[in-house]
Amino acid sequence: MNLINKNRLMALFIKMGFVLTLCISSHAFAKSTFQIEEASIDDVHAAIKKGKTTCVDVVQSYIDRAKAFNGVCTQLVTKDGANIAPATGPIRAGQALQFPTTTVAANTLLPDLASYKGLPIEYGHMDTAASNSAVNLQFGTLVGIPGTKQLSALNTLNIRGERSVSCSASCDLAPKDGPLPASCQAACDNFRKQPDALETAAELDAKYGRKPDLKKMPMYCVAFSFKDVYDTADMRSTGGADAAYALDAPPKDATVVAELRAKGAIIYAKANLSEYNGGAGDPTGNAKQKTKVYGAGARSTWGGATCNPYDTARETGGSSSGSAVSVGANLSMCSICEETGGSCRQPAWRSGVVGFVTTKGLMAYGGAIGADPYLDRAGIHCKSVRDTAQVLDALKDPQRGYFDPRDVYSALPKSLIPNQPYASFTVENTKKGKKPLAGLRIGIVREYMVKHAANDRAISDQSNEEMKRVLRDELGAELVESKDPAYPDDAGIPDMTYTFQQALAEILPMLMPEYLAQITDKKQMFEVPGYDITSRDYMAKVSLGQVPLSEKLNIRTVTSSPRTASFSLHMAQYLAMRGDSKISDWHSLNANAKYYVQNRDVAMENWENTINIQTDGITQRVKMRDVMRMVVNKVMQQNNLDLLVNPTTTIPPALIGYANQPTVNNRPTGRFPTSADLGIPEITVPAGFNSVIYEPTFVLNEKKDEYKETANETAPTTLKNPMPYGISFWSGIGDEPMILKVAYIYEAATKHRKPPSDFGPLVK
Repeated sequence: MNLINKNRLMALFIKMGFVLTLCISSHAFAKSTFQIEEASIDDVHAAIKKGKTTCVDVVQSYIDRAKAFNGVCTQLVTKDGANIAPATGPIRAGQALQFPTTTVAANTLLPDLASYKGLPIEYGHMDTAASNSAVNLQFGTLVGIPGTKQLSALNTLNIRGERSVSCSASCDLAPKDGPLPASCQAACDNFRKQPDALETAAELDAKYGRKPDLKKMPMYCVAFSFKDVYDTADMRSTGGADAAYALDAPPKDATVVAELRAKGAIIYAKANLSEYNGGAGDPTGNAKQKTKVYGAGARSTWGGATCNPYDTARETGGSSSGSAVSVGANLSMCSICEETGGSCRQPAWRSGVVGFVTTKGLMAYGGAIGADPYLDRAGIHCKSVRDTAQVLDALKDPQRGYFDPRDVYSALPKSLIPNQPYASFTVENTKKGKKPLAGLRIGIVREYMVKHAANDRAISDQSNEEMKRVLRDELGAELVESKDPAYPDDAGIPDMTYTFQQALAEILPMLMPEYLAQITDKKQMFEVPGYDITSRDYMAKVSLGQVPLSEKLNIRTVTSSPRTASFSLHMAQYLAMRGDSKISDWHSLNANAKYYVQNRDVAMENWENTINIQTDGITQRVKMRDVMRMVVNKVMQQNNLDLLVNPTTTIPPALIGYANQPTVNNRPTGRFPTSADLGIPEITVPAGFNSVIYEPTFVLNEKKDEYKETANETAPTTLKNPMPYGISFWSGIGDEPMILKVAYIYEAATKHRKPPSDFGPLVK
């Protein structure tokens, strides 16, 4: 612990009137012998009890790691690749960000650029922030920097003086250190009364020493990051946006933040993200795109782009990027993520961590910004399944349970919640010599393993062998497989006797005949030659299995739906509830913000002007959720399955700023939509490493006015640093206990989690 923080701690103890015994004093200030890297929640608690560390030392260790590894990991893409002037950014972990002065020439990403005739490319450039004109941010096109050993995973740390822009520096002076300076706004006087992460840790040490009440505070001294859509009353909360609120810290914690704070957690940092959970795209309107930006990557204006800890030139796979990366690189112990589609699970496997999303509504979403409230749900990132289950248990309120009055989706039947803690399903209790998954039937979902392109092959094949070798041969589960015309039948695994396509054929005509008969481009989307698929007679026969269903209709395609206007409504609700004196509605939000690329300006202006929120999208999603839950449940019941399994995704991470894998045969490039659209639980667990990637490329179209992402089918790259991949276990609503049990047993048997080598322990 450094001298400044020792003095802060001592002053706090004296102010609080504590009489420090020699024992507490020595433990508070002794050099910690405990290493937080790869530590579990149980490890931290055991180390504190044994006097090997203190809560202050734990928090300080995370701050030290943020100072070492949480810097800028991207550089601008410019027209000619010329150097730019030095620029200074926001303060994080006590030091101002320094942006690279070198840039990358655009023609290294975009071939034949001299022939390009489309919208002007928005080249990378530096500009001052809307919320703090004294700092600079990156705008326009950028790329990741290989081997930089920086991650940009946390955009705000709960450190006095830097945790808020509205109340920064001396405006966040501790009350004991003097009156609020006259130059500060009056609201800062209340804000500064809240302890920061170190001061909270000091209070815990002083009160509990080596005897924390873990029954009352099961998250004692667990340092959490939170995706920056969750409100934290003691930290800047802007959804990743560069928005100049009157007070950038909200008046009240999000429900998940408040619950963890009450259970002894350290509310340590806000995690970087895709701004506003990805921002729900562009609803279209009068605002038009004037420039073009190409390239993959999760990014926010205030936080920049987050980089992958296993290869900092590569992307992180979704909007909860900083949450997963902060856990994967040991910059926080656990994180609360969010996903609208797949952006808890996708960054999790890319960062080598566990990602868990529960039945929609089980984890409260009150006090958080959403992109599409019908789909948005909270999730958990930790390094182990057991830690994940312990966090879920801690989110249960002693009086309300998991119900949150601010979240209508949390009004779930009490019967969905098990009587015993979720963590009880992550304890090995099998008899010696018995295979722990014996007696369980697990269905492999082949629809999510189709090798649509060369880039699918390695992870699909490795996952297939992993499931057979580990789940069946080592752990004793009985495997059956679904069918997909594009995936070869495995003679060694029995087929499901009732398939997803059979369930769709049986249920869609009854509940959503309009989906089966829909028209696109003046053609029937799911046509079957020789049949009028819109007719009553066809639908009756297809539901009975007497006539064929289109092979195009499967669980990869069926959950697609029209756009909704939910983001427009939800942001208006959020801003009205937050009650900021400067930003209170869509118009004042956009008037006081800058966005990292011009097409985000366009999208946000169009959202501002989306007044009519009536769409067909919500109606179809509500119906489709009911239909698909019936489909999943029918397949599981008719095949007597306990669980479903598949690789979380078969596409490896793309290079930041470069081409992403194009969509083929309705294969989503970044997520599998089923569990997100259905609101059913799913966990992804590290399943190994992949070293083969077919890098997609940009190709100029015939009109030379646009670049298209093109799959690379012939030239694989062998990675110097292999990238992790994940396996997903999922099931129906309320099946969290079975999912946690199987995931825990699989994790214990394989131990695939390996920390990224460039972000190991600091040299002390």
